Amino acid sequence: MPAETGSRDSGRGAPRTLAEELRTRRDDALATLLRARPDLLSPVPGDLTQLATRAGTRASVVRAVERLDRFALQTAEALAVAPDPCPYETLSALMAGDSRPGDPGNDDAAPSGTTREGAPDEPPAATREQILAELPRAVATLRAQALAWGGDDRLRLVRTARELLAPSPTTPSPTGLGPTVPEATAGMSPGRLQEILAAAGLPPTHDPVTAAAALTSLFGDRPRMAALLAGAPAAATAVLTKLTWGPPYGEASVAAPSPPVEWLLARGLLLPSGSRNVVLPREVALHLRGGRAHRAPEPLPPPLPPAARHDPQAVDATAAGQAYTSLATVEELLGQWGATGPAVLRAGGLSVRDLKRTAAALDATEPLAAFWIELAYAAGLVASDGETDERYVPTPAYDDWLGLPAEERWARLASAWLTATRAPGLVGGRDAKGRTLAALGPELDRSPAPEVRRRVLELLAALPPGASPAAESLLARLRWERPAHRGAPGEDLRSRLAQWTLTEAELLGVTGRGALSAHARALLGPLPPAVPAPAGPAAGGAENRRGGGGRGTAPQATEPGGRAWSRGTVGQGLAPQAAEAEAEAGEPGDRPAGPLAAEAEGRAADRPAPGSGGRAGAPAAGGPEGRAADRATGTRPGARRPGPATPAGPGAAEPQAPPAPGRPLSGAEAAAAAAAAARLLAPLLPQPLDHVLLQADLTAVAPGPLERPLAAMLGVLADVESKGGATVYRFTPASVRRALDAGRAASDLHAFLAQHSRTPVPQPLAYLIDDVARKHGRLRVGAASAYVRCDDDALLAEILADRRSAGLRLRRLAPTVLAAQAAPDALLEGLRAMGYAPAAESAEGDVLITRAEAHRTPPRSAPAPVPEGPPVPDETLLGAAVRAIRAGDRAATAPHKPVPAAASSGSRPPRTTSADTLATMQAAALTGSAVWIGYVNADGAASQRVIAPVRVEGGFVTAYDHTADEVRTYPLHRITGVAELADDSAGT
Repeated sequence: MPAETGSRDSGRGAPRTLAEELRTRRDDALATLLRARPDLLSPVPGDLTQLATRAGTRASVVRAVERLDRFALQTAEALAVAPDPCPYETLSALMAGDSRPGDPGNDDAAPSGTTREGAPDEPPAATREQILAELPRAVATLRAQALAWGGDDRLRLVRTARELLAPSPTTPSPTGLGPTVPEATAGMSPGRLQEILAAAGLPPTHDPVTAAAALTSLFGDRPRMAALLAGAPAAATAVLTKLTWGPPYGEASVAAPSPPVEWLLARGLLLPSGSRNVVLPREVALHLRGGRAHRAPEPLPPPLPPAARHDPQAVDATAAGQAYTSLATVEELLGQWGATGPAVLRAGGLSVRDLKRTAAALDATEPLAAFWIELAYAAGLVASDGETDERYVPTPAYDDWLGLPAEERWARLASAWLTATRAPGLVGGRDAKGRTLAALGPELDRSPAPEVRRRVLELLAALPPGASPAAESLLARLRWERPAHRGAPGEDLRSRLAQWTLTEAELLGVTGRGALSAHARALLGPLPPAVPAPAGPAAGGAENRRGGGGRGTAPQATEPGGRAWSRGTVGQGLAPQAAEAEAEAGEPGDRPAGPLAAEAEGRAADRPAPGSGGRAGAPAAGGPEGRAADRATGTRPGARRPGPATPAGPGAAEPQAPPAPGRPLSGAEAAAAAAAAARLLAPLLPQPLDHVLLQADLTAVAPGPLERPLAAMLGVLADVESKGGATVYRFTPASVRRALDAGRAASDLHAFLAQHSRTPVPQPLAYLIDDVARKHGRLRVGAASAYVRCDDDALLAEILADRRSAGLRLRRLAPTVLAAQAAPDALLEGLRAMGYAPAAESAEGDVLITRAEAHRTPPRSAPAPVPEGPPVPDETLLGAAVRAIRAGDRAATAPHKPVPAAASSGSRPPRTTSADTLATMQAAALTGSAVWIGYVNADGAASQRVIAPVRVEGGFVTAYDHTADEVRTYPLHRITGVAELADDSAGT
């Protein structure tokens, strides 16, 4: 017998609604549902009826459907075009086909003009076996996410999902199927139906419903349909072939059709859809397809083979080198912005001109400069200063970041990049209104970005160390895991995010030569305990396929995205082919289990197992609260309280899903992962050097990264000429003057160069320093409005005679003083442009030292990521939510004793007087029985509760509240009504 994928609904107690089906699920199955669809918890539903209603809303269903993998989505699309309810055998036929080569009547089933080996484009036998083996997993996924419910003989897709996925003239289905015969013939005249029945050889009937049913029966009967198509003209067969796989609508005149179309219209093989369009009925298309809903089912994820293999040590070294380059680039960027930060646009963001200027300063392209800017912003190192003339400048966190070791600085940048929702790749594009998207602008947040980045790195981690995949295979895998619903593959946002991730990971040093580095593997933290296994047909597949049912074994586990998980590589996160290759290479690639296992084990010790009926913190069975709870649930005193009923069958007892791929780490996990990544990266980073090589052509070569004080001083004394493995600095008169302006004397510069040069100081460089120092400061500029002072009156006369000084409007006040109508800074720049080396002086006549001022913002926090929907709840919240929903459902469905009709209002507690309420509470406290109350809290919100009163005094009742699962105290004046619960005999 084939393995069951779920319980059958043939019994008397079969669920009639989704809410009833949810009541039969175990607590861990409800937790799986809430974990996969966290929007159902906002807010926590009051009972299972509210949970089922919320699970059927359009927004929630759309969000759940968008998170299905391709095969689970194809299964849902097949259910949307199947009868409602749909037996599992029918669904299996829609996915894998209802005929195979060699079956009796198969040759006759193929219309003329098609192959005689089977239906058109029939999948090979291996693919059919894979479909039958993976279909139980897809059905279990839809059940686990409450998108489908019911037993194997009555599978139902929730109504909203059916409306979303079913084909219509405005929204065609990916299946390419059209409307059914009853839908296509709705509104057709009875006379026209009689003509179709007569041409098809069916008995006449005047009932349109009976006529449509007769046509449906004919199109679904393979031998009769084969006989009908055997007489079809070749041109008519060609028309059917064009419409078989969709779209099902074709343009043709219904009033004056061509002979092939007329032949098909006469027999109902095509039906009119307006005056100039025809449609292929769904039943006819399924017959032509061999019963398959999809042309190319994809039961297994595309393989991700390594496209290239590199030495893992070379990969780590390459990534480490790029990691150090990224640190230097961010330092250079923020060092420039610390002196003169760019202005903030009125609408927010960086102007195109400032982006180009920054790109030129970094010697990078504009997209690359936008990435470094967004990276610094995501790490909280740069922000707007909030001043009137608003500018982007470094934050105080930048100074703290500079004080960290290099490996920790990289870990902070990489962690910020991994969790940021901003997409730098969008910079330069256009928004929906045609406006250019600016760097640091408010329109760059994309919620799926963190999940896509992490999933791309997880797929890279699934390969052996040093292996890199082809980008096309990686994108194909991502599209299978999360297909674009009714969109064009390759153009969706997730594919673009994945491509940007590969580029950015290489720039940041996360990957090297396309392969994931060791420190990046550590940055990901604990990987999922298993990976999607592209396994072949399950063992015993031949037995499962006997009888046409095609049911395989039930899946071992499903995760929220709808993927199956194999347990062959627990803790490693390696696909089977990757684990095999890694075993051959002799590199185990073990992963630490992480802190989650110990945390979950500790929580499990503090609470009872799901379904055991016990509650953490619940009253003891022997006490009064325990007796009251036993009476409320119909349990004998002292006996174990049973959990909710669980139907037999693998499909009903959904296993606990492992962590979903792409799941972000918690705060503690992220900190531990960053520390581990920094430890692995530290030995790979180059050590800073304390020396340079001075050359006779007025250049200095830094053969590697320099120590921070040396790099800072050399950046003032010389200009960077080229970057790379070695940085080349060039000494110029302007750069030497800049060092003198910063307060350094010529002797200081000579001593500095002699101390940090491995080669003797070249004579041209020494002469340059002495020559600039001799001229420096002979001219003094101060603020009168501005003046020039010099002890050499001949030099002042030379300046006055120079025609280039006309713009400064100088005039002599004294033999050694010139006055100017320009500002002091403009006067300084003008004299320097003329070749002089003036120095600014204060009102007291002292030389002013000019250094680049380091502007900083007030304390700023890093930008918060924009989440994609509600966050995934943790295990504590899930447990509390499931208990609250169970308790609320018991309160809503608890049987109660009948009350007078005047006092009762349907399913709500009766309105009772204060005296009746007090008397009933006192009696319940004495007998230890539970009661059903209506309660209004201080905010005016009304609710229903089942409580077991323990003590009534002082206008308050202390009781064990089954709804809240704890002992509470309620004011009697807030209780609107009370009713006794029915005992077991009354309830039955």
